[in-house]
Amino acid sequence: MKPLVVDALASGKGERIATRDAIGAGPRAVAGVLEAHGHRPRILQVEALLRMGRIPDGYDVLLISGMTSDLAAVQRAAKLWKSDGPIIIGGPVASEPERVLGRTGAAAAIIGEGEATLGEMLQAGLDKASFTGIRGLAYLEDGETVVNQLRPIQGKEVYERYPASTRTMKDYPLHYAARVYVEAVRGCSNYNRARTGPLGSRCTACRQCTEAGLTERYDCPEGIPPGCGYCSVPSLYGPPRSKPVRVLRDEVRGLTEMGVRRLVLSAPGFLDYGRELQVEPEPLTDPRSPEPNYEALEELFESLGSLPGLSEGEVSLMIENVKASLVTDRAAATLGRHLEGTPVSIGFETGCPNHSRLIGRPDTPAECLTAVRRLRRAGLKPYVYFIHGLPGQTEETVDRTVKAISESMRLGAERVTLYRFQSLPWSAFSECPSGPPAAKDRMSRRIYEAAQEANRGRKKEAMGSRLRVVLAEPYDRDPSLMVGYPMKHGPVVLVEGAAGREGEVVEVQLTTVASDRAVKGRPTDAMF
Repeated sequence: MKPLVVDALASGKGERIATRDAIGAGPRAVAGVLEAHGHRPRILQVEALLRMGRIPDGYDVLLISGMTSDLAAVQRAAKLWKSDGPIIIGGPVASEPERVLGRTGAAAAIIGEGEATLGEMLQAGLDKASFTGIRGLAYLEDGETVVNQLRPIQGKEVYERYPASTRTMKDYPLHYAARVYVEAVRGCSNYNRARTGPLGSRCTACRQCTEAGLTERYDCPEGIPPGCGYCSVPSLYGPPRSKPVRVLRDEVRGLTEMGVRRLVLSAPGFLDYGRELQVEPEPLTDPRSPEPNYEALEELFESLGSLPGLSEGEVSLMIENVKASLVTDRAAATLGRHLEGTPVSIGFETGCPNHSRLIGRPDTPAECLTAVRRLRRAGLKPYVYFIHGLPGQTEETVDRTVKAISESMRLGAERVTLYRFQSLPWSAFSECPSGPPAAKDRMSRRIYEAAQEANRGRKKEAMGSRLRVVLAEPYDRDPSLMVGYPMKHGPVVLVEGAAGREGEVVEVQLTTVASDRAVKGRPTDAMF
């Protein structure tokens, strides 16, 4: 068998724009399962495949990984498949199996966690007759979608049985400059429930999800899906399970040996790392208690920090998201000691306390502001997230959100990341319509303009400063400029006077704001 894995993550209709320098962990996890079963997969990014206009010769199995918003790209990739071999779809896009199978003609879709399901499929030789007995699988039978019983949440042993592939890293042309995501925690501890929308309005205020025991919180008497209303992570992936330090160390070492320079430890909430060890055998379904597992965090950072490349500062290590409810002074100090100068993201989503409670958030806007202040004082670069068009958005929630954006910047936030609300299957807001574009909604436009103004201000303040970037590729709109990605924190830099220096890490001085997404700069070694 010769499998081709297509990475369609964050590609929308078939091309990454804002996420061009990001490489997700999912396709490498798929490749790791294939490698464990003796196969040698190749990963191909969907935009490269679509430019080619055909599937490369010799492959007999096509596996496509995508987000819910990537269905168009997944469909376009599937249409290029001319082999008699099967197409298998995975990732969050597979959470709507009837839709994805109907639009792609794929043989099967893997719902939720995929390692054990794909492993069973491979053991059966991808024989369609075996699909009926494999949990977590949906497939087409005589033109009808059959959805098998869902698979229970996988145990941590799956991480050692199926380590993520590092060999396939070089299949990504920009691996030497990209942010490469390494899954550190799977699942989320926020088992609060939304209290608004068609599903959330069923809430009877029984408080089981916020005050009962950890096992009791797992289920809602009214059937409301767990977590923030706009998120499907708890429904699809369950409560947190952390990768063992030795597994992460081996993966990080393998990636750096492949030439990776920017690593991101990914998690729905990084401070959940090791926290489940403090409550086992119960599930970690409380986003606030116990406090972070400081000993586990220290062990992880010390182990990774001693690896070649990281210990000399030639490779940068970052994290993704944290829950503000877990950002204690000690947690901030721990992160600052090991990750100084790197970004860390905090999700506000709304600036209104009551709205925050109604959408199922694990923390309050006031706690988010406190987290920004603590992380900034610890030497980190806080990024703050907001969502416009959420169910329950009103003039009042917009007023409070605009104020929260302003206050977060005053306290030291470096960037505002703004998303438009998208209705996701398996979430409490799955029956709500997605929000309109900011340009078409007056209230959402106010939030958008506040975020834009905040980010422009930060870029202007950065002019004249210096930062280290890795030079990736010529800028497509002006090949005389090189695209530089920051080793730690900062904007994308269009670097003048650096043609032909792909792969080099250079210090640049920022000179002008080029756009909402980028600034211009010059290498300091070419300024004199």
